[in-house]
Amino acid sequence: MQKKRPQWAFYVVTMGISIALLVGILNIGPEANVIAVTTTKSLSWPELMLQEFVKNMEVPLTSLLIQILVILVFSRMCALVLKFMGQPQVIGEMIAGILLGKSVLALMWPSGFASLFPESSMPRLYFLSQMGLIFFMFVVGLELKIADLKERASTAILVSHVSIIVPFLFGSLIAHGLYENYGPANFSFSSFALFMGIAMSITAFPVLARIIQERGLTNTHLGSMAITCAAVDDATAWCVLAAVLGIVKAGTAITAVGILALAIVYVMIMLKIIKPIILKVLQPAMIDGKFTRGQLAFVFAVVLGSALVSEIIGIHALFGAFLAGAVMPQSVLLRTSLIGKIEDLCTIVLLPLFFAYTGIRTQISLLDSWSSWFICGGIIVCAITGKMVGSALAARWSGVEWRESWALGALMNTRGLMELIVLNIGYDLGILSPEIFAMMVVMAIVTTIMAGPLLSLLSGPGGDLKTFA
Repeated sequence: MQKKRPQWAFYVVTMGISIALLVGILNIGPEANVIAVTTTKSLSWPELMLQEFVKNMEVPLTSLLIQILVILVFSRMCALVLKFMGQPQVIGEMIAGILLGKSVLALMWPSGFASLFPESSMPRLYFLSQMGLIFFMFVVGLELKIADLKERASTAILVSHVSIIVPFLFGSLIAHGLYENYGPANFSFSSFALFMGIAMSITAFPVLARIIQERGLTNTHLGSMAITCAAVDDATAWCVLAAVLGIVKAGTAITAVGILALAIVYVMIMLKIIKPIILKVLQPAMIDGKFTRGQLAFVFAVVLGSALVSEIIGIHALFGAFLAGAVMPQSVLLRTSLIGKIEDLCTIVLLPLFFAYTGIRTQISLLDSWSSWFICGGIIVCAITGKMVGSALAARWSGVEWRESWALGALMNTRGLMELIVLNIGYDLGILSPEIFAMMVVMAIVTTIMAGPLLSLLSGPGGDLKTFA
């Protein structure tokens, strides 16, 4: 039997000889004097190391990693605090974005804010957050259950469409009073009014679904009806938003008609051509929920391709991502598996970046007078009245008893993340001024926070929400 030699000895000898040879090669090279000059400065070793650290901190990737780390840690802290207070974690993430932005951090610690979020870093943070939104909207599309929509179609369509048209009218109406002082210079009143209307009409389907799950209402009549109504609301509202964006971006009626016609053609191609191809490619995954790398690459290509086409047409990339999720095969196993692969990265890592980016550009300090806060309060009242009261009255008309109708209205009034997405689109286009943007962000937070306390108030004796069963 061959005697085993010590491996460490061979390692030490090999490394020593290699390092000695490398030093010799560097010293006899043509740049040896340059190396000697650069390494014999008057600075001490700690000073040289500090200088190197400072230089590395200025690298764009380092700056982005620091931003992501700070945002993630602070968002989780705020989310845990809000969860302890009985609110959805997404509320904590929304508030974390406000605290890290110009409304709080920039006022309390200007130099720290400038170092953490320099203006030059904003494009990188923006595009990373937009990629997160694209895949998040894909997940929202995946969570649509067409079978459930068909089972409760009449009630869902009535409640959801009333909950869209009533606040839409309220938004268009208050636009009359706001346009002169807060309206965009480069857009007509009709564009401003249409966008204010759609911004009032949104229901946050993902946030609503999580409230229902956290409150134990999943298997109740209220929970099932709310999920269905919110799904119809989401699908309808995004179609309306696509039409509004087409009109706003077009500028002229002829161009608007052309954009809407292209949008209809694009939707039909997705339904009639792309959907059967997707079904064929993903057929094996419908059996066991397992995807090959090729199938996952195909899914991502469909999402990004659909987002690209909708962006080129002029109806925003997020609508394309949402439609890509909606046309995926209706297999529960397949959709659940896809959601599991994408949702955690989106909700835990990328969406907090979007909240932070929104918070950075939200300047609540612009609301610096009683009149501006009065207008903000009016927007909140109109939003609540249009959404909650409209939903409750429609549900009551459908035969739902009053208490459950108001509970449904409280849930449909939840705007959350979806509202922030719409508001950011309007802000990027220049339709919403910084003041109106800040007011609408405050409205989104207030209406989302309201849902939990209102549900508890409307519950039975002892606060048992399962009395809605």
